[in-house]
Amino acid sequence: MWGAAQSPFPNERESGDAYVVQPGADGVLIAALDGAGHGPEAAAATRTAVAILRAFAGESLISLVLRCHEAIKGTRGVVMTLAFLGLRDQTLTWLAVGNVEAVLLHAGTAHDTRSKRALGRAGVVGYQLPALRPEVIPLEPLDTLLMATDGIEPAFADIVSPKEAPQRIADKILARYRKTTDDALVVVARYLGGGSP
Repeated sequence: MWGAAQSPFPNERESGDAYVVQPGADGVLIAALDGAGHGPEAAAATRTAVAILRAFAGESLISLVLRCHEAIKGTRGVVMTLAFLGLRDQTLTWLAVGNVEAVLLHAGTAHDTRSKRALGRAGVVGYQLPALRPEVIPLEPLDTLLMATDGIEPAFADIVSPKEAPQRIADKILARYRKTTDDALVVVARYLGGGSP
């Protein structure tokens, strides 16, 4: 179960931010990308990276980043966070290059606010990569993954209720935390347990 909400930079017709939700045999690839800057050049770099992620979604996260890096050299580049929800082993594997925020909220109870943030390493895909070190986290039923580009204020996870539908969460975050200085994107995915996202 997932949802997404986005908005381009004011007065731009296309956004440099994009997302991928690509199911596969063993799980689901979820990605949020932010092309450097905004407008057509940012969108062009992002479109190329999105096509790579969709075409090779079954590969490892490191392989996907390396493929995108080679494909968009000479463009403005992108920052991205990739996550793979492994349905067989009930794990989340994520990898962040740059400042696309990702937060995993464990369902828990009303008073249990455990969360985990992806460690974004400085770099730009297509320009300069950091050391690529994916992290693996066990998933629990009803865990919620949030991803947001830097057009969203950093406190975006504060208003999330695990009882709300992912699309409603995405819409609320965009409405409340959207900046007017950049493109903005929010992706929300909930792990339902039992082998389904």
